[in-house]
Amino acid sequence: MSKYDYDLGIIGGGAAGLTVASGAAQLGARTLLVEKEEALGGDCLHYGCVPSKTLIKTAHVYHLMKSGPRFGLPALSPPPVDFRQVSARIRSVIGVIQQHDSVERFCRLGVKVEFGDPRFSDEHTISLAGRSISARSWVVATGSSPAVPAIEGLERTPYLTNREIFYLDRLPASLIVLGAGPIAIEMAQAFGRLGSRVTVIQRSGQILSKEDPDLASLVQQELEREGVVFELDAAVVRVGDLGREREVVVRNQAGENRTLKAEALLVALGRSANVAGLGLDKLDIAADQRGIKVDSRLRTSHKHIYAAGDVIGGHQFTHVAGYEGGVVLRNAVFHLPQKVDYTRVPWCTYTQPELASIGLNEKRARAAGIDYTVWSEEFAANDRALAAGESGGRIKLLLDQREKPLGVQILGPRAGELLSEWVAVFNGGVGLAKIAAAIHPYPTLGEINKKVAGAIFAPKIFSPLVRKGLKFFFSFKGRACGENQDQAGQ
Repeated sequence: MSKYDYDLGIIGGGAAGLTVASGAAQLGARTLLVEKEEALGGDCLHYGCVPSKTLIKTAHVYHLMKSGPRFGLPALSPPPVDFRQVSARIRSVIGVIQQHDSVERFCRLGVKVEFGDPRFSDEHTISLAGRSISARSWVVATGSSPAVPAIEGLERTPYLTNREIFYLDRLPASLIVLGAGPIAIEMAQAFGRLGSRVTVIQRSGQILSKEDPDLASLVQQELEREGVVFELDAAVVRVGDLGREREVVVRNQAGENRTLKAEALLVALGRSANVAGLGLDKLDIAADQRGIKVDSRLRTSHKHIYAAGDVIGGHQFTHVAGYEGGVVLRNAVFHLPQKVDYTRVPWCTYTQPELASIGLNEKRARAAGIDYTVWSEEFAANDRALAAGESGGRIKLLLDQREKPLGVQILGPRAGELLSEWVAVFNGGVGLAKIAAAIHPYPTLGEINKKVAGAIFAPKIFSPLVRKGLKFFFSFKGRACGENQDQAGQ
């Protein structure tokens, strides 16, 4: 057997790479982790999930400070936001979490961490800072970067991406956002609440295009109430730098051009896989900006070289990257043939209200040609939501023709947390009757899960046939009040 420096080598210290490294080392595999950035944690920790949710919370608190009259409190006018302080808080939160993703912690687990730009020299060996390092198996988990669209003038115009937006020296007075996906919409609301005048430009006629139109439109309406302006069905013709402002020319469906101006420009038009410079072409591993091509066990064309996380495209979520890291671990370390299964992937867009989903929504069910029914409940009928002043939104439960759940979408307060009950339902095979019969504390937002499940059974339980049977067996006299009350009961 050939001798290698390591049992397993991992390129990329984000969610997928860290999951594999931690598990492999603790299982006794001699493990190397190579990261090109200055610290571990990946895009999520430094430029994505953590800073964005920290910023969203800060914006929410500032928004609440100005919303006193809604809660019977005096009106307040807080001073303008000092974004340097906001950025400092973001850095402090990252610093705390960074300790969990530190070199010292992974060294204690048994992982050797190296920093630099690795490149494959053959299918078992990388070149790193002039050294050759070999491993029996490799995992490529290099993540993704903001996609740079081919827009006229963009290469000459200063713009922001998720790598810069959280670390500005000051809050831009105005902001144009290109794109209307989750990151774009989250940032639009957050910066709008902090005081920026925000305009969102979207080529299609719907924001959050992967979501059902009815729920996406409710998110849009909320942001519009807060002052965000939307330019939908608008193609970007060109952008330009005016010094203190950025200029964006858009064309509507009628072919008419309009010019928009703002102090800052945020480009949020998708992601590109980080595959350049790895030497994958030398190994004949298929890869492009959309990602590395892998099979259902996350193997490349070389069965001992795996890829996971954003670098393979698909569901670009941190929790999915962690899941894929677990699949790689089972295949590469345990040598158990496990395939990925994305049928129960949950996700959430952290606007207010939040929009969370698992399984199929109506748009995907129709595309798949699946017959379904929809059961829905409104947060306006949830006592806790009313008390909290967050009664907008609804839950949608999709059932197939056998009344088995296909998917759940929740638009409302803390929707991501509420979805966790449905994660257990879908993954644990829990019947809807169990949810309907379970005791949920009152008053909680979680009661909406029980209510939508109970609504499915209510027509059967309170049917005329059941009433007729109970009357036959127990001589019930029927209604005591109402237009249709029994004559005997009057």
